[in-house]
Amino acid sequence: MLAGGRVLRRSLLVAGLGLWPGLAPAQPAMVAARPALPGIGSADPRRPVSLAETPWRALGRLQLELGPRCSGALIGPRTVLTAAHCLVAPRTAALVQPGTVHFLLGYELGRQAGHARGVALQVAPGFRPASRGPRGADWALVTLDAPLGTPDRILPLLAAPPAAQAALMLGGYQQDRPEVLLADAGCHLLGVAPAGTVLAGALLLHDCAGTRGASGAPLLARGADGGWAVAGVVSGGVGAMGAGDAPVGVAVSVAPVAAALRAGGSGSGPASPLAPGIVPDRGAGHP
Repeated sequence: MLAGGRVLRRSLLVAGLGLWPGLAPAQPAMVAARPALPGIGSADPRRPVSLAETPWRALGRLQLELGPRCSGALIGPRTVLTAAHCLVAPRTAALVQPGTVHFLLGYELGRQAGHARGVALQVAPGFRPASRGPRGADWALVTLDAPLGTPDRILPLLAAPPAAQAALMLGGYQQDRPEVLLADAGCHLLGVAPAGTVLAGALLLHDCAGTRGASGAPLLARGADGGWAVAGVVSGGVGAMGAGDAPVGVAVSVAPVAAALRAGGSGSGPASPLAPGIVPDRGAGHP
């Protein structure tokens, strides 16, 4: 049996479910004091964490001038990893201009350890802003106008997905408490979505609790050296596991990101080494 009451039957259920991106998580059957948030379920294991500690010190709030908020993490001195759908303007369904993207490193209660604007956006090959998908292409890099990431604030990327049942952590700036970083530090990888399904691609299924605002946050796993590293980028949820149980979360594996960065450079320059798809900055006033 997994920690926190999460049991192995989840892996069996995941294999047999027809999971559709965008399927709204079902509400728990039991009556709670407040409505369950999407992605949380009947029990809420999330807790505030110290932003002075690793790996949380690499995380920050990603905020658009148009309003939406997501989460992100530094993977280079000037490079933030987040979800591509976080960079889509709500009204135009097009990518926002880089200068309207703000990254607030170590944000908590109105203060942050650092603040920078975007100067370039790089979305995954094949990502379509109008449909905010496909799910397997829901990752992006934001190049910042100033370096924020000292070595102790930069997270490494895993070159391959972790094994099933690997211990994970997920933290982000979520809709119910957007002023603090909430994290589930006791969750696990359920598996990788098999090829040939509607979730085909490098998608990680997990049981970490997270609701709106956690999109773009890093799904963390232990690397070969025992330290925490980014295994995936949180993209959303795909449905419930059963009455009173938490939904299954989906994260996009960062293995392709790691490969592209190895091939193209560190990702800390004025533009991401990935191409095509870089959006040049035309000023903060553009939609």
